[in-house]
Amino acid sequence: MALVNRYSGNPILTKHDVPYEVATVHNAGVVKHNGEYLMLFRAHKHNGRSILGLARSRDGFQFTVDEKPFMEPATQGEFAQYEAFGVEDPRITFIDGEYLITYSAYSRHGVRIGLAKTKDFRIVERFALITEADYRNVVIFPEKFNGLYARLDRPHSEISPWSVWISYSPDLRYWGDSKLVMKPEPYHWDEMKIGPGAPPVKTEKGWLNIYHGVFPTMDGSVYRLGVALHDLNDPAKILGVGDNWILQPEEPYEITGYVHNVVFTCGAVPEDDGTLKLYWGGADTVMCVGTAHIAELVDMCLTNSRKPL
Repeated sequence: MALVNRYSGNPILTKHDVPYEVATVHNAGVVKHNGEYLMLFRAHKHNGRSILGLARSRDGFQFTVDEKPFMEPATQGEFAQYEAFGVEDPRITFIDGEYLITYSAYSRHGVRIGLAKTKDFRIVERFALITEADYRNVVIFPEKFNGLYARLDRPHSEISPWSVWISYSPDLRYWGDSKLVMKPEPYHWDEMKIGPGAPPVKTEKGWLNIYHGVFPTMDGSVYRLGVALHDLNDPAKILGVGDNWILQPEEPYEITGYVHNVVFTCGAVPEDDGTLKLYWGGADTVMCVGTAHIAELVDMCLTNSRKPL
C-alpha cells in the first residue's frame, strides 16, 4: 500500500505555466497563508542559473504563477557576491508572526545558506547568510526550544558523509551547539547521502522530518524520500527512522528530466483532517504533489524503523 498517493493531475507546474522564460520548475517550498497555498519554486533560466518564482492556489493542486520572479540573485550589497550563480531550493517556516525562507546561495565561493524574511510574500528582506560553504538543505523548526531557534542542515562533507546535523540560535543570525543527529545507512536506499527536505511537521508523537536519501547505481544516483521522527522537546533526539522509503521515482516525469530519477521535497502542508500535502520536484524539471496520512508516516518511524546513527 502506497504511503504517498500521487495526485492524478501531476505534474502540477511546468515551465509552460510560467509567464516568463525558464527551463525548469522544481524544488519548491509551500505554505498555507490566509487560506491560500503559496509555492516558492526554483527555476533555471536559460543561462543555467536559478531564480525563485511564486505560484498561488486555493486548493493546493491548481497553481497560477505570478507575473514576475519572487527572488533573483542580488546584484548589490553583501549578498551579491554569494548569490552570483543563483538562488535555489527554498524552505519556508512560519514562526514569530513571519515567514522565514532559507535558500541555497551559489557563487564561485561554493554554496551557502541565505535567510530571508517576509510577512506577506509581497515584500521580502534578505536577513543574513547563516552558514559558510559548503552547506545545503537548511530547514528551521516552527517552534523554539528553551528560547532558541533550531535548524536541521546537511554539510557537504566526505568526513562524516552527507549527514544531518542540528544547530541552535538565539537570533537567527548566529548558530551553534551543533550536533550530528542522523547518518546514511550503509547499503540501504539512502546509503550515499541524506538531507532534510520539508520543514518538520509537529505531531502528537514527535516532529516529523521528511528527508531525501540518495542511492548510487551504475546508471547514476536515485533520489527518494523517507521519514524520521524527532522528540517534541529535544529535537536532537530522533525516536526512529523509517526503514523503507515513502516515495521513489516511478512516473515518467520523475524518471526522465534535467536530472534523471529524482523526487526531492522542500515543502509539505499539514491539513486539519490529519492528512499532509507533500510537494516534490520531479527529475529537477517539474513540480508534483501527493497526499499522505500523517499518522501512517509517524507509525512507520516507530514500528518499521532503524536507529539514526
